[in-house]
Amino acid sequence: MTIRRTLPLLLSLAMVAACVHREPAANTEATHWANAEQLVLVTTADWDAPTGTLRYYERDGAGWKQVGNPFDVTVGRTGTAWGIGLHAARSDGPVKREGDGKAPAGVFAIGTAFGYSPDAKTGLAYQGMGVNDWCIDVPESNYYNKIIDRSMVKAPFLDKSSEPMRRDLHVDGDQRYREGFVIEHNADGAVRNGGSCIFAHLWKAPGEATAGCTAMAPDNMTPLLAWLDARKHPVFVELPQAQYARLRSSWNLPEVSP
Repeated sequence: MTIRRTLPLLLSLAMVAACVHREPAANTEATHWANAEQLVLVTTADWDAPTGTLRYYERDGAGWKQVGNPFDVTVGRTGTAWGIGLHAARSDGPVKREGDGKAPAGVFAIGTAFGYSPDAKTGLAYQGMGVNDWCIDVPESNYYNKIIDRSMVKAPFLDKSSEPMRRDLHVDGDQRYREGFVIEHNADGAVRNGGSCIFAHLWKAPGEATAGCTAMAPDNMTPLLAWLDARKHPVFVELPQAQYARLRSSWNLPEVSP
């Protein structure tokens, strides 16, 4: 009698355990970006890779159609790690932290475009940066992960930030932020030490990795900015190849062409 009662219980427990590591049912998580009609995709070789390939897509019916040709980008100098975005929190890999040199992985809304010029050709909201504009990367600050004008805002810890948005004026003529857009990782800054000031921007030199952003050549950034349109709810996806292959179907992501 004991064996007869125990076997069904053991079988049930085994079935539950087998389901623990299953991905969500198809399109369940993808409802958080179901209205996206544009998608920017970066894939990397693995969690530690500092480089990757960028492709971008527009929605074609229920699927995705690639726009243009893929091109090389650089990511964090120590690779990538799960970020805080539109996807559910994950622990099947490294997790992004402030100052870890990793670019956030996952699915993220695309925010404001920015640059050194007062305006730009883009369908995103655009903010021309000035000498007093800084992105606050200090977790203790109430303005953590926000771009502010330090001449207008007075609060503790602002002077500790290391992210001037006019790098050309503060960092020996640096052109990396001449064109770019915000990747909405940890968007409201609610997770202190969760990572901040994550952008797509120009690279300093081909193949040179970043502190956690995604960087590319000017010849690739300019048409990408011109194509992006806030009315189409664009999203930014960054994943190592193995994770992309596992999540592509349930997250309703494009099939990557060779």
